[in-house]
Amino acid sequence: MATVELSFSALPVHVRTARLIVTAVARRSGVAEPLLDEVRLAVGEACSRAVEAHRRHCPDEPVHLELSGAGRRFEVTVSDTVPGDDAGGGLPTPPDAADFEYGLGEGTAELGLAVIAGLADDVEIAATPKGVQIRMSWPAEAEATI
Repeated sequence: MATVELSFSALPVHVRTARLIVTAVARRSGVAEPLLDEVRLAVGEACSRAVEAHRRHCPDEPVHLELSGAGRRFEVTVSDTVPGDDAGGGLPTPPDAADFEYGLGEGTAELGLAVIAGLADDVEIAATPKGVQIRMSWPAEAEATI
């Protein structure tokens, strides 16, 4: 499958558009219909986090998404251009569910990452010199038709 790339201005209104595009590509990539809501929500959380980081640190820079399917996986990578050290104290990490049970993960960014971790089949978060990348993936039932 070819990679679909999307960049958008760091405005909250564009998060909805990104969710719609990702859902359409996920459907064409063979992601099961019951998983599409999870894809939509996880990507919305990742994009919202990137938009908020950009609005605080680099509002003129776009948020980037890459959508691809390899074998029987659909993968979305949301990248911002706010280096980890500038985005709120370092590389964000998804908190454990137990952190919320004991009231340790109360920040909005941490909550968003916990939601992503609960919705995506596989999640990797990486800080690069150019920013933070959140890679999420889900199983696809069939080979992609993109």
